[in-house]
Amino acid sequence: MDIRALHLFWPPSSRIKRSWSAGSLANRVAFSALLGAALLIAISTDRAHAEFTVCNQTLDVVNLAVGQKIDDADQTDGWWTIGANQCVNVIREELTNRYVYVYATDVFGHAILSGSTEMCVDRRRFSIRGIDECWQRGHIAARFVEVDTLEQVRWTYFLTGNSP
Repeated sequence: MDIRALHLFWPPSSRIKRSWSAGSLANRVAFSALLGAALLIAISTDRAHAEFTVCNQTLDVVNLAVGQKIDDADQTDGWWTIGANQCVNVIREELTNRYVYVYATDVFGHAILSGSTEMCVDRRRFSIRGIDECWQRGHIAARFVEVDTLEQVRWTYFLTGNSP
């Protein structure tokens, strides 16, 4: 709720003043609680933000894996399932790496992005340190798309039917 809109409710009209003075304390407490909750929501939504978000603008459900450097080592994490025309926050901290790597499959496991950076994934939910020798370590090698975030702390990647 916009603070400027409060003038619609405050100060109350003379008719409302009469009903409030004659009304119950419970009504006034309920109104104050409702107003406080609205203000809290308005304030908290300004602070809540994702740092790397992927939006699926295709008509299909996709499964997503993400790669990035963590503590000077490459790491891949997955899977996030993203419905058609929905977004998912995949990295919740401010971005510290210029490049983030994205790999997506359809619900049948077929890759829908054709990237050039080979990293490791697994069939089930995973977090894998290192990108070398995927097969020898029991993982699957996949080609991730490199996303240049231009050193921004927040980035949204739009997965379209025409994605690289």
